[in-house]
Amino acid sequence: MEVSNVKSLYYVKLCYKLLLLFLICFFITATRSILVPLAFGMLLALLLLPLVNFLERKKVPEVLSIAIALLVFAGFIATIIYFLSTQIASFVDDIPKIKDKLTEHFVALQNWVKNNMHISLSEQNEYINNATEKLKANGTGYFTNTVFTITEAVLLLVLLPLYTFLLLYYRDLIKRFLFAVFKRSNNEKVATVIYESKNMVKNYMLGVLIEMGIVAAANSIGLMILGIQYAIFFGVLAAVLNVIPYIGMFTATLLTVLVTMSTSSHSSDLIWVIVIMYGIHMIDVNIMMPKIVGSKVRINALISLLGVVVGGTLTGLSGLFLSVPAVALTKIICDQVEDLKPWGMLLGDDITATRKYRIYHKLSSIRIKKKSYPNKLMDENEQTNS
Repeated sequence: MEVSNVKSLYYVKLCYKLLLLFLICFFITATRSILVPLAFGMLLALLLLPLVNFLERKKVPEVLSIAIALLVFAGFIATIIYFLSTQIASFVDDIPKIKDKLTEHFVALQNWVKNNMHISLSEQNEYINNATEKLKANGTGYFTNTVFTITEAVLLLVLLPLYTFLLLYYRDLIKRFLFAVFKRSNNEKVATVIYESKNMVKNYMLGVLIEMGIVAAANSIGLMILGIQYAIFFGVLAAVLNVIPYIGMFTATLLTVLVTMSTSSHSSDLIWVIVIMYGIHMIDVNIMMPKIVGSKVRINALISLLGVVVGGTLTGLSGLFLSVPAVALTKIICDQVEDLKPWGMLLGDDITATRKYRIYHKLSSIRIKKKSYPNKLMDENEQTNS
């Protein structure tokens, strides 16, 4: 009887956890127009916090410090938008030519399918028309779930600076609230979560900005060497989309390949575009990202990809960008709660970290042996002389 009671209690707890997870997902979906600007405001507030603290240490009033930090960020965003708009303008002018070239390639592909797979053009067109009709039927729901509506975009632009200003202004009050809402025995854990979350977001945001600059420059230079048209535009686009793990770089590479097909006369350029962009991506993921962002955002690839899919499903395009810091913040909280530590272990990337540590340890031991070798010779010489 006791065993059956224990099993029934386990299943009750499991059902309770699944129900709680469902309610959280439903709450996020239902209130995303409120939560998305607030989440971006929190990220921006933590990013600007070092600048605000620096200005306050220089005896600048608190309100003025926050306003200056927001103006600096607004100027940075305006510069990026101006740069991208000049690149997009020339690209948009050539879209009709690119469309005509892609149509020629599509007709050639249809003829190849007809000759090699013995599928007539009418059958191919019928299949394409059916797929198009299905896409139109499901298109409204798809774009509603994955792309910002005009209302959400306006809300984000209006509420983002307001949320950021107020979060920075009331940051001490929010910190006191977080300590007061939990028991005093948990103050140390609460302080750890606040400290690590602040460092994680700061490292992630600054690291992403630095990483985007490096990836944009490397992609642009590589595409310019190949002589690809709109090299700077696609280099910057790939760097921006690279923020979305795995999916972003695939999308940027696909767009670049499609345009290269319509603008380049050398078929080898397609292969070199893929080699350059994915080569830079592999260097970025395996070398630059760990060095720049650091271990504060160490989550494994499976959870990262799953987080992107779930975030995009729940909140649309914004969820793709917010998924990584959200998962990293969840891991920090799980690591501090005893019952949730197994989940923190699941979210982490201990396997990759252990492998890197082993390699580093071997390299360090080699350097130590090299340094200790002359000392050993000196000891032997001293013993011989004595």
